Amino acid sequence: MSQAELPRYKCESCGNLTRFDVVATETTRAFHHFDVGGELTIEDNQVMSRTVESVTCRWCDNGGAVVELTGDALTSVDDAAS
Repeated sequence: MSQAELPRYKCESCGNLTRFDVVATETTRAFHHFDVGGELTIEDNQVMSRTVESVTCRWCDNGGAVVELTGDALTSVDDAAS
């Protein structure tokens, strides 16, 4: 799952579009490459599944008013940013 595939959020309480605390559980598949000195580099990290447990607005600390933007709402936010 790339960043482009992650949902966008909006806080209906304060209007925040940019700062959220997201608690999520992910199952990943990754190639762990250890060099001869024992340093780890993680390569080819693939998210197999992702479950969002909670989303809380960082500005007003309200989790009940955060909505996921979809369809026309998402398009209008993206258009306003450009």
